[in-house]
Amino acid sequence: MKQLVITIATALAVGTASAAGIRSNENNGSGNYQNNRYPLVQKPYIELPIGAIHPDGWLKEQLTRMKTGLTGSLDKEYEAVMGKRNGWLGGDGDVWERGPYWIDGLLPLAYVLNDQALIEKVKPWIEWALASQKADGYFGPDTDRAPEAGLQRDNAHDWWPKMVMLKVMQQYYSATGDRRVITFLTRYFQYQLKELPKNPLGKWTSWGEQRGGDNLMVVYWLYNITGDRFLLDLGEVIHKQTFDWTDAFLDGDYFSRQFSMHCVNLGQGFKEPVIYYQQSREAKQLQAVKEAVKKMRHTIGFPTGLWGGDEMLRFGDPTQGSEFCTCVEMMFSLEKILEITGDVQWADYLERVAYNALPTQATDEFTARQYFQQVNQVAATRTMRNFVTSHEDTDVIFGVLTGYPCCTSNMHQGWPKLLQNLWYATADNGIAALIYAPSNVTAKVNNGIEVNIAEETDYPFDENIRLKISFADKKTKTAFFPLHLRIPAWCQNASVKVNGEEVKADIYPGEIAHVNREWSNGDEVMLQLPMKVEASYWYGGSAVIERGPLLYSLKMNEKWEKKTFEEDKQQHYGKWYYEVTSDSPWNYALEYKTLKAEVINDNFVVEKSKTVSAYPWNVANAPVRIKAKGLRIPGWTLYRGSAGPIPYYTELGVEATDEESIELIPYGCTTLRVTEFPIR
Repeated sequence: MKQLVITIATALAVGTASAAGIRSNENNGSGNYQNNRYPLVQKPYIELPIGAIHPDGWLKEQLTRMKTGLTGSLDKEYEAVMGKRNGWLGGDGDVWERGPYWIDGLLPLAYVLNDQALIEKVKPWIEWALASQKADGYFGPDTDRAPEAGLQRDNAHDWWPKMVMLKVMQQYYSATGDRRVITFLTRYFQYQLKELPKNPLGKWTSWGEQRGGDNLMVVYWLYNITGDRFLLDLGEVIHKQTFDWTDAFLDGDYFSRQFSMHCVNLGQGFKEPVIYYQQSREAKQLQAVKEAVKKMRHTIGFPTGLWGGDEMLRFGDPTQGSEFCTCVEMMFSLEKILEITGDVQWADYLERVAYNALPTQATDEFTARQYFQQVNQVAATRTMRNFVTSHEDTDVIFGVLTGYPCCTSNMHQGWPKLLQNLWYATADNGIAALIYAPSNVTAKVNNGIEVNIAEETDYPFDENIRLKISFADKKTKTAFFPLHLRIPAWCQNASVKVNGEEVKADIYPGEIAHVNREWSNGDEVMLQLPMKVEASYWYGGSAVIERGPLLYSLKMNEKWEKKTFEEDKQQHYGKWYYEVTSDSPWNYALEYKTLKAEVINDNFVVEKSKTVSAYPWNVANAPVRIKAKGLRIPGWTLYRGSAGPIPYYTELGVEATDEESIELIPYGCTTLRVTEFPIR
């Protein structure tokens, strides 16, 4: 029998190393992929090059719809900003964040799909940025122009939009290995080291000061390649000029004060303490992000993993809005934190956002999107809602530019970057599956041996994940390497089988299982993650039904109507939009007695479709349904287009009807929904 060793690595504890270890890596030459160079903390997980991971199943369909939808055609659908006049193409138009935002999602999509037409759309942006670099290292637009409706033509020198372009360049190098990027970034960072003391991150706008973690991330990435010590000095400068997220999370009162900060800044800034931890090695940076999650849970937090922010922070009433940019930026922050810490908490959190909030905020064909989504969203209409920042009642309808156009530009990074973080190389020369979705990966293990693993699964809807192992070189028959498998914290009875033989070992929720084995061509691993129905409690004591990584919401009929904007609004919001309404009753409560842990799985009955549709993220194709009973509350009615105020939990008793049968489906499959239910 081949050697088979199972070990369990607990999540990275504050101030201690994970199973992979935090150790000095003086020469950084022992692994298959570039880890952190000393004195940076060594990472347990390492991102694979773009192109190493490919989508399958429903995820491939999702990316294909992005290609044929707005991601692949934004230069035509939003030509005023993304067309030839864009300042990042040398034009006299928009010079700020929107162009780089689009490429930040288009580039990884183009290269993971190996789509030449999309790659050709990316190249002019790369080439212009490279060619724009001046002798002193500055790059990008450099001319402020007079205002023009719909365009951002000033603050050309602002540090912030360049940070987005740094992410683009990092990804371009990952996909192509183009060495011009290394020279380009080295010269720019030399320029920053010289200029930042005179012109700090917040000089032109506050965005650079709030979002400096993006800049810092790429500085460390380049240091790992070149070893240039000046980059560590620059890292200290950038951290000191960036808003102090560590202090804000540990000692600040931002989450207990409404309107205390911008919703997207929180999503982007969330990773900064952990990014800087790589250089500081101070445990307080790791503790800060965990403390932030605890504080958010009972103040601004939503069950989707996001928060009330429409656009400034709001307490977590389920009818407050959550901006699309917040979703994709928080996902990216969680991806970076997971790679650096190896802590399963962040993988669980990432799936919560990605598999609930992300699918519902764009249309099925990825041709329109919603600026704010609501956890309890019973109508998507042109009605002025109780948002702190409202854009002429267009925030929850679906369009190309409705609400505000930043999300039109920025939403594209969500799915491609999730794909990029399904699999990681490990510090022990193995491979890790930390986020689950249908995919296949080719990566180096052991001493440079290329292994291919096909992940066959309908996760997050199904509990079974099958991994099929083969070697790129047909001459290779076997290889010893560790396979890391995440066991979600919500899963109590996970099991692992290798070639049908169950692994006899304790596998604990919220930890990483290491399967260390000499693998053969054709080996199969079956990971089973049993899901059970549970209730969690949120704003005002409301109840949320969960199963595995998914939230479940009331299924409602959805009537989509395409309408035309008035002429005077078309320049700001586009020519058309969708409203979504329903003739279904939505004002249901759940009975407290049915939610108790010992009986909930008897009262909430799970039904699964025999097959999962190629595109499962809508009402018609929802692969899982939960049948339950609800109580109608006639006095719970619409208020300003949303579900009106109600005591979600009360001991006094509120008039309710007799029990009715209701059906719940995954949150990500809904547009209209009630997710946080009153309890009676």
